[in-house]
Amino acid sequence: MTHDQRAGAAVVSPARGMRDLLVGCPVMPILTVHDVDNAAPLARALVAGGIRIFEVLMRTPAACGAVARMRAAVPEAVVGMGTLLTPDDVARAVAAGACFGVSPGLTTALADAVVDHGLPFLPGVATASEVMAARDRGFRDMKLFPAQGVAGAAFLRAVAPVFPDVMFCPTGGIGRADVPTYLQLPNCPTVGGSWVAPHDMVRVGDWDGITALARSAASLTATTSPT
Repeated sequence: MTHDQRAGAAVVSPARGMRDLLVGCPVMPILTVHDVDNAAPLARALVAGGIRIFEVLMRTPAACGAVARMRAAVPEAVVGMGTLLTPDDVARAVAAGACFGVSPGLTTALADAVVDHGLPFLPGVATASEVMAARDRGFRDMKLFPAQGVAGAAFLRAVAPVFPDVMFCPTGGIGRADVPTYLQLPNCPTVGGSWVAPHDMVRVGDWDGITALARSAASLTATTSPT
């Protein structure tokens, strides 16, 4: 069974890498879903604001159900799962219909599972040695974690000429004002952030507010004023 068959008619082909998925997406929301009933309206709110790719963290019991409901509610969206730590996590993500996976790091077992499932994937890296190890396994698109604001941008700027074929999606401690700094870098087309869908807004169902934040995130560029 192919990834397309497992995940449904509107999924992304496993032959497409993360770089293809992230094209034209300056900010990828990182979502923690505690109540599966919030999944569909949250996805609709993000899509209404112009964001069609987002990551659901596998940190709550509702995560897999949330991905399935989001895929059903907004089939035009590309919904991934983050915090994949083990081969079992990869299998669960694929079964839920995830279009891609994200991890805070990379192990041999995790890399093997991702390849076996044909899942577009962002392995997490934090050092040049980790970039080299992920690159050796065939990955050219990676998550810089934790990014830690300006320090993360400085790291990406330094490694750009060393790894010219590698692109990064930094996450961790990044706010809206930090995004333009990262987007100025040649190896950073997309930034991950949880500020697009704050927990308190999700909890009370402020979908209009989240749509406004999504619209603001989708409009960010390398030249956007940080204020």
